[in-house]
Order: sequence, then C-alpha cells, then structure tokens
Amino acid sequence: MMTATKKRIIESAIQVFNEDLSAPLQKVADNAAVTRRTLHRYFKDRNDLVEICRQAIEISCKKAMIAAIQSSDEPLIQLEKMLYAGIDCGAKYATFYSMHRNPDHIHTRQNKNCADYDYIYSTFQQIILKLQKTGKLNPKMSPEWIQVLHSGIIESTVNARETQQNIEDIKKLAWTSYFKAISP
Repeated sequence: MMTATKKRIIESAIQVFNEDLSAPLQKVADNAAVTRRTLHRYFKDRNDLVEICRQAIEISCKKAMIAAIQSSDEPLIQLEKMLYAGIDCGAKYATFYSMHRNPDHIHTRQNKNCADYDYIYSTFQQIILKLQKTGKLNPKMSPEWIQVLHSGIIESTVNARETQQNIEDIKKLAWTSYFKAISP
C-alpha cells in the first residue's frame, strides 16, 4: 500500500519532470511540500524516482486506454475515446512519453505490461477492421497505418495545447481531423 506522502512525491515529480526532466530533486521536494530527507526515505536517488514515475504513468495510461475500449460496444465510440485517452495521457505526460520508447525494452508475453499493451493494440486493430467492414473507415488503409496516424494526431494535439486554452476544443478538432483522414 502506497502512503499518501509517497503518492504526493510521485505526483509532484511527474509534474516537475514533465516541465523539466533535469529539474533538481529539491524542486520536487518543494512541490510535494516535503523535505529532501523525506523524499530520500522513499526514493534512493533520482533514477529510482524517475523510474517509479515512468511506471506510474504507464499504468495510468493503460488504465485510460482500457477504460476507453470498455466505454462502449460501438467501435466508432471506442476509437474516439481511445484517441481522447491518448491525448489526455500525452498532454499530462509529454516528457515521459519519449522515455517509453526505450531501446532496451524486451517485449515478452509473460510481462503484464507487455500483455496489456498487446491487448490494447490487438483491440485497436479489431476496432479498425470492424469499422472498415461496416464501411465507416477507408478499407484501403491498413490498421498499422491508421495506428501511425492515430499516434501522429495525438502528438500534434499535445503540441497544439500550447496554442489554445481549451483542451476539450482541441480534442474535438483532433477527432474531426482524424476521422476525416480515415473515412472512406
């Protein structure tokens, strides 16, 4: 069971590191309203804290994607919700997103994180195929291409959040752009 203090430190670290990954640990401690000594009671060093933050983000984003998939039985709604979940995760965890692409990662089915990723990815592909069969998506586009476009729309939307204030308006624009791009 995670203590409230440890959770607060992790949330503060994510917030601070998302703005500046090289920020000093003192800034994290200040943001969490704890002393540096308290921070080190929970985390041995910066690398330990960054890794815990990365894991927390990964878990949070997987939960958001799975919730999006389970939000409806209608594939088009599932696809829209998955885009929004990706945007929310990307906006909240922009700096950490690039850390996810670690070349040292070895993908195995025995690893729960890998299994969750496989579930999300295969479900995404099934949704695309269902929508193509019903004529709602362009059948000439492969599910892999639509996935690449999906990721690109998320990244563009996260970058656009700095130009517009209302994230909900940006998300709607992203969905409109994405859907028009993949429609027949």
